[in-house]
Amino acid sequence: MEIEMAQDSAHAQIRIEPRSPSYWRIIIDNPPFNIFGPDTMPQLNAVVSALETDPHVKVVVFESAVPGFFLTHYDFVPPLEATTSMPPGPTGLPPLPDMLVRLGRTSVISIAKIRGRATGVGSELALASDMRFASNEGTLLSQWEIGAALVPGGGPMTRLSRMIGRGRALEVLVSGNDIDGPLAERYGYVNRSFPDNELDDFVDALATRIASFDKQSLAAIKQQVNTQTLPPDSAVAPEWDAFIASVGRPAAQEKISQLMELGLQKNHDVEARLGYYTGTLWR
Repeated sequence: MEIEMAQDSAHAQIRIEPRSPSYWRIIIDNPPFNIFGPDTMPQLNAVVSALETDPHVKVVVFESAVPGFFLTHYDFVPPLEATTSMPPGPTGLPPLPDMLVRLGRTSVISIAKIRGRATGVGSELALASDMRFASNEGTLLSQWEIGAALVPGGGPMTRLSRMIGRGRALEVLVSGNDIDGPLAERYGYVNRSFPDNELDDFVDALATRIASFDKQSLAAIKQQVNTQTLPPDSAVAPEWDAFIASVGRPAAQEKISQLMELGLQKNHDVEARLGYYTGTLWR
């Protein structure tokens, strides 16, 4: 089973830990920075497929086992062909946007519990989830890509615009600035932010309550909300194409190289203060 594979693999970056048949925790555990790469794709796909097919699960909570990092940016070490050669998913979209679209459509209620940095793919996973709750102590959300002359690829332009409005979406996307938990709550980027010692109890109580309700009714409610709020695939697909195209541009290659020289993917300070370091590249 895919669940067993995720739990038993010694190299699992994402694993399923059921609290009960109806309430699952999805643990992101790829130290030191929870970077998302081509090797993470099949693991996230196994999770989404399990959510689509399990007859009992009603609610799932995404969270991190790595202090300071929820989930961060895409991995720039593997060659780009390792990503572009992957076949499309069941929706016909490339793998990452496919999985995020399917997460939104599945009947399971998804919650992102955010501690630390949720950057790039981490922000996109949170936006694709049904609800987001954050610690107001150390949480940083961002779409950092503009700082490296990149275009985001996981659907944040369409999802953020619907969620927080045009002006604020553009502020996040074209500044590349870090958004802390309290500001994310003000903007609607997350549902609420909490003192760190209150976050776990709140999310657990909410997920437990949801898991106690009728699965068919939960699915019907989510389906109706989806009808009013989810972007069409035709809006999501071009973002991935724009991301892949941007990676190959000379400006992006130059900025990514500069970031790698500074310590991207190796140096804790660079990953923890990515907004600061991307800003230095343009001075």
